[in-house]
Amino acid sequence: MVQFGQLVAANRRRMGLTQEDVAAATGLSVRSIRDMESGRVSRPRRSTVRLLAEAFELSAVDRLRFVRAADPDAPEPLRERPHQLPLAVPGFVGRCPEIALLDADVAEQVVGPTVTVFAISGMPGVGKTALALHWAHRVRNRFPDGQLYVNLRGYDEGDAVDPADALRGFLEALGVPDGAVPASAEARIGLYRSLLTDRRMLIVLDNARDSAQVRSLLPGGGCCVVVVTSRDELSGLVAAEGAQPVRLDVLSSDESARLLGSRLGGERLAAEPAAVADIIAATGRLPLALSIVAARAALNPTFPLGTFAAGLRSDGVMPEVLTDGEVRAAFTWSYLALSPPAARLFCLLGLHPGPDLTADAAAALVGCSVRAITPRLRELTRLHLLREHLPGRYGFHDLLRAYAAELARSAGQRAARRRLFDHYLHSAFPAAVLLQPQWPAIHPVPPLPSAVRPVADDHDTALAWFSAEHRVLIRAVRQAAETGFEAYAWQLAWALTTYFAPRGLWQDQLTVQRVALAATERAGEVTGQAVANRLLARAETRLGNLDAAEVCTRRAIELYGQLDDPIGQAQTLHNYVELCYMRNRIDEGLRHGLEAIRLYRRAGNRAGEARTLNAMGWLYATSGDYRKAIESCTEALAQQRVTGDENGQAATLDSLGFAYGRLGEHERAAESFEQAVALFRGSADRYHEAETLLRLGETRMATGDRAAATVAWRRAAQIFDDLGDPAAEQARRQLKEAEEKAG
Repeated sequence: MVQFGQLVAANRRRMGLTQEDVAAATGLSVRSIRDMESGRVSRPRRSTVRLLAEAFELSAVDRLRFVRAADPDAPEPLRERPHQLPLAVPGFVGRCPEIALLDADVAEQVVGPTVTVFAISGMPGVGKTALALHWAHRVRNRFPDGQLYVNLRGYDEGDAVDPADALRGFLEALGVPDGAVPASAEARIGLYRSLLTDRRMLIVLDNARDSAQVRSLLPGGGCCVVVVTSRDELSGLVAAEGAQPVRLDVLSSDESARLLGSRLGGERLAAEPAAVADIIAATGRLPLALSIVAARAALNPTFPLGTFAAGLRSDGVMPEVLTDGEVRAAFTWSYLALSPPAARLFCLLGLHPGPDLTADAAAALVGCSVRAITPRLRELTRLHLLREHLPGRYGFHDLLRAYAAELARSAGQRAARRRLFDHYLHSAFPAAVLLQPQWPAIHPVPPLPSAVRPVADDHDTALAWFSAEHRVLIRAVRQAAETGFEAYAWQLAWALTTYFAPRGLWQDQLTVQRVALAATERAGEVTGQAVANRLLARAETRLGNLDAAEVCTRRAIELYGQLDDPIGQAQTLHNYVELCYMRNRIDEGLRHGLEAIRLYRRAGNRAGEARTLNAMGWLYATSGDYRKAIESCTEALAQQRVTGDENGQAATLDSLGFAYGRLGEHERAAESFEQAVALFRGSADRYHEAETLLRLGETRMATGDRAAATVAWRRAAQIFDDLGDPAAEQARRQLKEAEEKAG
């Protein structure tokens, strides 16, 4: 072996230095340099070796030879086989697709200089480390040169681990003597990658803050597999280093039950299935939260699980599990990692009713432009505090929502809520007018200046907007009512009616109108009370609650009278006509219809007049006066064609079809029904389309066209099934009878 002194002299001469120059560069004395070169000092201190190695600018390999010469008894780095994996989480369950992905890529890794990188990302507490360690222990025998592990503490309370410090730990684990560890980060990277060139190792980089923290810890070659876990989605690592993304969501309900069972035993779970279901629901299937509840239950084996289930939501809002230090810490350090603008957005998102939102709604909450909100949404998504589950639609876990709501208590709630409700109302209102242009519109509260709103410019875009937002709007109605924004509550409920009624979503209509009515009564808002009573009566009628419908109808007529609102009175009387028909009070219904027509004519509302003429025509037809029915409906149809009321035309053609059919004019009836079906479908009024299809089927059957009848009934059954309406049974019963006759 080359003597240490010889290497010192050779490197000094290589660099063209004198002994005095080396002394000046290292801070050592000239005598010390002379003694080492002469061999009088053959085993210098580690600090001396490090200073000389830095002064000579040695490469990674030369540095190892240099240190080895200074201490021949030091272990050979190439013989070190580190086994640094921490203990795997006991009772690991689920994640089968993710494990299969990891297994497949490792199995396909060819012999040669191939480095495979996996980037496991997900929200705090979702089980990223648990998956990484579980899988790493499963496959560790595939890596004969050992495993390296470091917790980079990207989101811990203290400072994140500097990559240079992580490299030092890895180099020491690989057997590099202390004196041979370079001072500069670049030199450490070079030495680390040199040592891994011909090794097959598994490297786990846990809890990384971002791609930059990880990049210098990746091998440059060899047959190594690197598993990185992070709350950041590590898109830079995926794009530049070709990392395979593995994104974790919460567990399934079955997996959640298995996790609890692994900690508490199957018998204890089987004894209280309802409590188990409540625990799973309250924790949102988040593994960390489930584990905490399981630990509490395990420490109290005599307590029923129902006790823990009952305590999870102590006040109906804040989950008790969120008071646990571990869960709160996981969320808090992710929150503290945010930029100030993204942190403010996260807080305000706690005010949103859910279940998801768009960039427009986020911008409204904050009071800025969509352009300004977009990078904040990207930051929250990148850190898995928010999830873009559909293009342009964002949501987050219930526990994160509760945490954000807690933070929002000091974030200027009222102004933000008003901006949000204003955004939804003044987006919903023009969309509602596009869906039902013939309906007399309400007068919404004035919009806030410079608000950001999506634009619906025709029927189809308005329909698409409501389809995407109606679940959010239902929650917004309730939230507005509960937080002192009663006007927004009832006006949003009115707008939703234009979407609910044509689709037969009467239970949803009932829900929002009950909330709206209670809010308007609490606020003493007479106009809102009148509207809510009228629309609630409509829902009660369709759901068969006729007594409740009559109470609301009479109250609405009374309130519209107080307001001297003839159109409101006429609308309510029009609805009263249908209620009277359902209660077999035909004469009374006709009287209400005549009064409604008088009021509509007084107000110059021809569309409303025509719809009531049709309603009266239906009453005439059901009472057997088919000629008068046809006369009234024909007058209604002429007016509706002038005003362009296509949905009204469809309803009138349906009434005409019924009257013609009763007169035995089946072909004319079928033609009217076919036209009505086409118009209902064109206006996306599926409920009434299905009702007309039932009558079309009966008419076709009367003409002996069994095939056409079954097509109509089958389509009706499909629509009613889609709407969850029990009328589907009637369609199927008629189909069955037709098939039996055919047999």
